[in-house]
Amino acid sequence: MEEYIGGKHSVLEALRSGRTIHKIWLSESAQKQLAQPVAAEAKKLGVIVQTADKRKLDQLAPDLQHQGVVAQVAAYDYASVDDILARAERKGEDPFILILDEIEDPHNLGSILRTADCTGVHGVIIPKRRSVGLTATVSKTSAGAVEYVPVARVTNISQTIGDLKERGVWIAGTDVTAADDVYRSNFKMPLALVIGNEGRGVGRLIKESCDFLVKLPMHGRVNSLNASVAAGVLMYEVVRQRTTG
Repeated sequence: MEEYIGGKHSVLEALRSGRTIHKIWLSESAQKQLAQPVAAEAKKLGVIVQTADKRKLDQLAPDLQHQGVVAQVAAYDYASVDDILARAERKGEDPFILILDEIEDPHNLGSILRTADCTGVHGVIIPKRRSVGLTATVSKTSAGAVEYVPVARVTNISQTIGDLKERGVWIAGTDVTAADDVYRSNFKMPLALVIGNEGRGVGRLIKESCDFLVKLPMHGRVNSLNASVAAGVLMYEVVRQRTTG
C-alpha cells in the first residue's frame, strides 16, 4: 500500500528516517528554501525527484497544504505494544507511554506525536476503531515526528491496559473531576498516560481500569483544554519529575 505525504518537514523526516519513498514531486513554483533541502537529501539517497505544476501536486495530495513538496511513500508500519516496551528497555528507562482514547482530529494526533517525540515518550497506543490513524495530515502536523514515535493500534484499549498492568506499568487517566491535580501526583514509575477524546474525555470503562486519575487545575471560565495541549502539559510534567531529583 502507498500513500502521499506533503510539506518540507514531513518529506525530509521521511527521507532521513529511512522510510521507503517511491518518488518525490516538487512544484515548479515551490520556494527555493523549501524545495532545495528536499532535492539535496533525495539525491543523496537516490530517490527519484520530478518537477510538476502545482495543479498536479494538488491532485496527488488534495487535502494537504503541501508547500509544493509531495512524496509517494510506503504506508506506515504500526508498532506493537511489545515494540514500545522493548524501546524503553533498550534505553534503560522506565516505560513512558501515551494511550489515546478515541482521538478523532488528525491535527490533535499530529501535535501529540510532535510533543511525544520532544518529551521522550517511548510509544503511543491508539484504538483501531473510532480513532484517527496515521494519515498524511497527521504526518504534516507532527512535523515529521510520526517517523520517530512508534504508534501501536490495538483492538481493545481496556484489555491492553490490563496487559500493561501485568507488566508493571501504572496507568494514569485524565479526568476533570479527579481528586488529585497533576502537580501533586507522582509520575516517577513505569507509566502510561491516558488522554481522552476531544469532546467526551476518557470513556467510563477505561477510567475504571486506571490505577489513578489526575486533573489539570483550571482557573478560567472555559473548563477544558484542547486534547493536544492537555497532553503536552502532562507529558512535560512527567519529564520535569523524572529529571529533577
